[in-house]
Amino acid sequence: MRIYTNSSAFSVWKNYNKSVDLLGKSMSRLSSGLRIVRPSDDPAGLAISEKFRSQIRNSAMAAHNIENKISYIHTADSWLQSMHTILDRMGELAIEAYDGTKTQADRANLQLEFDQLQEEIGTIVDNRAMYNTAALFQGGGVVVQVGPDAGQTFSEASIDLRSNGSGTTGWRSTFDVAISGASVGSAMDQASTALGVVNAAIVHLAGVRATLGAEESRLDHTLEGLRNYEENLTAAESRVRNVDVAKETAEFSKQQILVQAGTAMLAQANAMPQNVLQLIQG
Repeated sequence: MRIYTNSSAFSVWKNYNKSVDLLGKSMSRLSSGLRIVRPSDDPAGLAISEKFRSQIRNSAMAAHNIENKISYIHTADSWLQSMHTILDRMGELAIEAYDGTKTQADRANLQLEFDQLQEEIGTIVDNRAMYNTAALFQGGGVVVQVGPDAGQTFSEASIDLRSNGSGTTGWRSTFDVAISGASVGSAMDQASTALGVVNAAIVHLAGVRATLGAEESRLDHTLEGLRNYEENLTAAESRVRNVDVAKETAEFSKQQILVQAGTAMLAQANAMPQNVLQLIQG
């Protein structure tokens, strides 16, 4: 028996400190809800978790971009629908003017409304159809990041409805037409010519709207896939970084008991040298 060096107490103290440290870590995990509180808890898991978190945040922002682009398409289509309605009315006026029972004065009155409607279409294309200050029908197209990684972009079809733009046959490049003037049935009859131009414009706009509809359908699927990707990454990141409460509670209880046992044994180890006094006194 030795009193100068209490090796038993030192061994108990070492185990006690280890249990206290592990108990503190367990308490920190349970209170934070995280399995990885410090980088030293799981360096590789921390690196994986941070990459997951970056992908999750990027995916959420890409989804926001897609939703903005869908709103952009809806805005463009609402203006195209308005232009379709205008063209339908212009077609009615052209047919009404193509009536031999009407006088040139009658057709001139019809021309007044026809001119205003033509002007309104021009105003929509040149000044009114905008989204966040960007013109919708003046070409250029919009490129949108639709994924979490570089190069995952979506480029829309360029839509240019200006008279000096794409020059599509039957559109504003040849849209300056009239429904009054020559007599009905003549080889240069203006109402008949105007009706042909209006019908061609209707077909052209229908094609543009079909393109926008196809783009929106594609973006809807992209958005759905991106949301699923974000959900699965969130679950994966949770498994890496978040604490399993049931398992950690069992670990906490274990270390709590070891700390209590260590405290009791440390008291016993510190009391052992006192037994030497009995030998000396005896």
